Amino acid sequence: MAPVLAALVLMLSLLAPAASDQHVTVHPGDDVTLRCEAGDVSIRAVEWTRPDLEPQYVLFYSDGHYDTDQQHPSFTGRVELEDRELKDGDVSLTLKNVTSRDNGTYECRVAAGGSRRTKRALIKTDPITVIYLEVRDSEDGNFPHLHVGLAAGVVAVLLLVAAVFVVVWIYKRRTEIWSAAHKVVDHVTCH
Repeated sequence: MAPVLAALVLMLSLLAPAASDQHVTVHPGDDVTLRCEAGDVSIRAVEWTRPDLEPQYVLFYSDGHYDTDQQHPSFTGRVELEDRELKDGDVSLTLKNVTSRDNGTYECRVAAGGSRRTKRALIKTDPITVIYLEVRDSEDGNFPHLHVGLAAGVVAVLLLVAAVFVVVWIYKRRTEIWSAAHKVVDHVTCH
């Protein structure tokens, strides 16, 4: 009974409009995980696509193996499932070392079921999750991380220079006062 209920839940989630549309923003060079949950069902295959590319396949995973035959070359060696065991229906995708070429819409699909093997990337269902990935340079509206570190370094150096200046000024001032006091004492003892 539980497998039938799980399959029904998956079918309903697949038939529902992509309610889990997301917008993810990252910086060049970052790794990003695009979240997708299929629910508690037996998963035969996982497909991540980017419809604006040809071929459109970012990742295809079936029978415990990645199929790279139809994968777009820009993703070779840079994508993997967050959990290859697909525990709890987690079919999230990790994309490494993102660049501006990775901007786009990513769609997650699964084929549920038992022993039928899916050899090719042809899952014909609506996506479970649709994610728009935006790779944005720090200069595109966010205060640059490099500049924050640089500004903090400059402030630290300026504070150090100011502290040294104050210590030297105090030392010099005390030396002048001490020297003036000795002159007065010497002048009084001489007269």
